[in-house]
Amino acid sequence: MLNLETLQLTKEMSSRIFSEIMNVPDAYLVLDAVHKALDQERERRLKFYNDITEQEKTEFINGTIVIHSPVKMKHNKASLRLAQLINIYVCKHNLGFVGIEKIMITLTRNDYEPDICFFRKEKSMMFTADQTLFPTPDLVVEVLSTSTEARDRGVKFDDYQAHGIEEYWIIDPENETLEQYHLIDEEYKLILKAPNIDVSSFTVAGFQIPIRAIFDDTENLKAIQNL
Repeated sequence: MLNLETLQLTKEMSSRIFSEIMNVPDAYLVLDAVHKALDQERERRLKFYNDITEQEKTEFINGTIVIHSPVKMKHNKASLRLAQLINIYVCKHNLGFVGIEKIMITLTRNDYEPDICFFRKEKSMMFTADQTLFPTPDLVVEVLSTSTEARDRGVKFDDYQAHGIEEYWIIDPENETLEQYHLIDEEYKLILKAPNIDVSSFTVAGFQIPIRAIFDDTENLKAIQNL
């Protein structure tokens, strides 16, 4: 996760790298090497598209293929409870499309399969029944695990932010908390981090649930009845 100080440092580093490249006589050679590396990465990405199957949860991140290990039951149940709530509400109000687990979103460089993602109707109405690659969602939810936390708080946080994904939820099934981020002035702002208050979505219009409904079956059923 990036705080404001880290974000400013990242921008300063990008500016410094740009300045350093522009100040060396072989700038074109440097850029040419970068282009060649990205071209090779693009070829690996195309092969990745041809090789992936529905049996595995797989992502393409900065040129590396990441195959996910099976999740703990607490991870699966938290993801399922929240997905049920969002999907029922979205279907009831005809708001768009909710993707779960195996929906692959394609950003400029990387491909991810978020635990849950939501696309508003104006975007999802263009989807087809046989579609396998999807554009930038409006909301992404990642449920933390030991093997994914660094990416969920690191490269994915940065990438989702850079590509204008308006809302990002991080679910922690170990500590039973939800973190909600909203994109404001091109940066994610932490709106809340809590275990037991209500959360209201910025992208799923009117969607509000108690956070406990993500972690408790009884509270989940109550929340479903109240949708």
